[in-house]
Amino acid sequence: MDISYTWVYDDNEAKDLYLTKKPDWIFFGNEFAFLDEIHKNSKTVQMGHGVGPKPSYYRKSDSPMTVRFMEGKLRLKKIEEMYPNDKFVQVGFSKLDPIFDETEQGLDLANLGLDPNKKTILYAPTFNPTSLGCFPKNWPSEFSEYNILIKVHSLTLSRNRYKIDQERIQAWKQYSNVYVAGVDEFSLVPFLKTADILVSEASSTLFEFAALDKPVVICDFYDLKWSYKGIFKYRFEKRFGKDSAIYKDLGAHATNYKKLNTVIKDEIENPENFKNSRLKYNIDHVGPTDGNASIRIANYLESK
Repeated sequence: MDISYTWVYDDNEAKDLYLTKKPDWIFFGNEFAFLDEIHKNSKTVQMGHGVGPKPSYYRKSDSPMTVRFMEGKLRLKKIEEMYPNDKFVQVGFSKLDPIFDETEQGLDLANLGLDPNKKTILYAPTFNPTSLGCFPKNWPSEFSEYNILIKVHSLTLSRNRYKIDQERIQAWKQYSNVYVAGVDEFSLVPFLKTADILVSEASSTLFEFAALDKPVVICDFYDLKWSYKGIFKYRFEKRFGKDSAIYKDLGAHATNYKKLNTVIKDEIENPENFKNSRLKYNIDHVGPTDGNASIRIANYLESK
């Protein structure tokens, strides 16, 4: 499907484009500074790109848009308490619709050079704080009984300052049981569909994968960026200390890399370990999993 698009330099250029085109609805994934002006001609929608625990998820609504589409019941309740005068509608998490409505087929493991008969690990570290630097260059050899899909944050792959991380990833890529997603593979959805277990840390991916009723392993060890180290460690405690408590019961935890193999093995052999927790988190954070979140969004917009 061909999609027509226009690149703009910054928010000012975006504002000028909106004021010229005067669309009925404009979708945003973040806050926008010129709402008062564009609301004279258009209505606005806010949708987050993830369902993680970070405070920025809620602060995006500091500047109210016409409507914000929400995911789970707990999230809806919390944000309505924070912004009682704004409009929020619970629809679910549209990102996962292709999995739930079965239009997403996932990855072809054999075509990627992997073994379809093996269980598949998805390692999807977030950008900051990340566990990436805690994994040795030979770690795929210690997990040779599994396929390993590696999907790192695009900033890690694209910025020169992360050369060490990029070299580490290239070393992993050489192993026959590993597939590393390229910087142009934007969607995580095929990887979520294909994997049997997820390994991550402070990422909304944990919630997304658990919504599929598949086990997650949460890394409690990090290779912190300089902005979270030394005299700036308080930033990590202030931000992540609170966030991490939100998903402490979502899945199994690995306190360090050496324990990871044992934890993964136990979760794969006993996928029902956190089943009840996953169901509870799903209701609270992800919402309906019937594959119709996008339809509910479209129906709302058409009705207005």
